[in-house]
Amino acid sequence: MSMKRHEKKLIFLLRHGDIGQCKEKRYISQSDNPLSALGVKQASLLKEFFSRVPLGSIYCSDLDRSRQTAGIIAAAHPIHPIALEELREINMGDWEGKTFSEISAKYPKAFQERGENIAGYSPPRGESFSDCGRRVIPAFERLSESAERPILIVGHAGVNRVILCYVLGIPLDNLFRLEQSYGCINLICKEGSQYRLKSFNDNINSDLYKMD
Repeated sequence: MSMKRHEKKLIFLLRHGDIGQCKEKRYISQSDNPLSALGVKQASLLKEFFSRVPLGSIYCSDLDRSRQTAGIIAAAHPIHPIALEELREINMGDWEGKTFSEISAKYPKAFQERGENIAGYSPPRGESFSDCGRRVIPAFERLSESAERPILIVGHAGVNRVILCYVLGIPLDNLFRLEQSYGCINLICKEGSQYRLKSFNDNINSDLYKMD
């Protein structure tokens, strides 16, 4: 008796390009920052690479930096990116736009609590990563289920980490062990209900992205 072989579905998960942050780390989540000049250059290099990939669809969050990156890449295809609110970066609430050092100095207990409970802690009027996952993962599953040709998702550092934890089957407590550089590519293969991470946080290297 022969078993039906599940078709492989390829999902390219990208982080948007650079947004020109200062050296001091700052909570940039749902602020609508555009790409920097470097970010535009990164997106243009991604466009050149993906011009050789037979993409079926492109999705992004509805934040400007994600839409810009997706739009630049899509110019090489007869595809219009689809922006989804569910793919927005985690909402940092009252911490939005503030530096890490400012929050740690002004709210040391809360800053420590978040560090000790990264999955469950929510800043005032914001989201925890568990909250973020409850809106992101159903959208990711819906997109991956509908895919026939390869799809591209332009996400954010936090959103991508949530998706990668889900794909790898690891707790969200580990998400900051997963690096997501500006303009990086992750390649996920779905076969049936199973996911496999083929490449992670890579710059463009065609040897890693063979379509077999």
